[in-house]
Amino acid sequence: MDLNTITEVVRRPLDQPGAQWREGDAWLAGGTWLYSVEQPSLRRMLDLTALDWAPLVPSRDGLEIGATCTIRDLYSFDFPEDWIAGPLLATSCEAFLSSFKVWNSATVGGNICLSLPAGPMITLAVALEARYELWAPDGSTRTVDALDFVTGDHQNVLAPGEILRRIEIPDRALRKRTAHRRFTLTRLGRSTVFLVGTRTPGKGDLLLTVTAGTTRPVRFAFDALPDASALRQRIDAVPSGLWFADPNGTPDHRRHLTQHFAEEIRRELSDGDAP
Repeated sequence: MDLNTITEVVRRPLDQPGAQWREGDAWLAGGTWLYSVEQPSLRRMLDLTALDWAPLVPSRDGLEIGATCTIRDLYSFDFPEDWIAGPLLATSCEAFLSSFKVWNSATVGGNICLSLPAGPMITLAVALEARYELWAPDGSTRTVDALDFVTGDHQNVLAPGEILRRIEIPDRALRKRTAHRRFTLTRLGRSTVFLVGTRTPGKGDLLLTVTAGTTRPVRFAFDALPDASALRQRIDAVPSGLWFADPNGTPDHRRHLTQHFAEEIRRELSDGDAP
């Protein structure tokens, strides 16, 4: 789409991103959403790709994903064999409502910062207990838990001019067993619900992440694997206003799907501790 209100695109490297931030600015990464709809309030775009951030940095501490890492790069990442949660990276990429062509431009950070309920990079980050490093216009940084970043439909904790620099996934989360369930109205449609469960091998814990069906991510933590009744009670306790409503599903429909798929995940992850 032509954005006829834009008067400048800043492509030079930005020594201190956000220092010259002003009303009418927008950060530009892949631009797949910016260029898909009208943006009448914008006047200038600041190109983050000029900062040349490393897309993927594995280490013994875990995986660091640069905010400008493309979906294509994440999808093709060759993760270590002992990261048994690694397949969830590709699974989350496949949950995009987009063609493979968009993957070449769309970024991990862009999907997170757009903060839509069905954002699959949000699902991935919350399920794998990630933390985000944020850069403020004054040069300061802060770190927030992925679970706390998105606060509602298209809403998050970013202040004006603040940017997401990196996503940090801990090694311990990448070594967990995983199970996921996702529902869409059409084969390549937007997620109505997207659930991920994780368990530490040799332990009884369970983390269940619920996204797409709620306006912000919800995570249920259990020290020991719950029975079906206890799990259902936790889901029933989700406030009614937190369930999302759009053409892909009503709140009641999404609650029902969440209860159904959560029980399937619980059963799948209860079958021993072998990957």
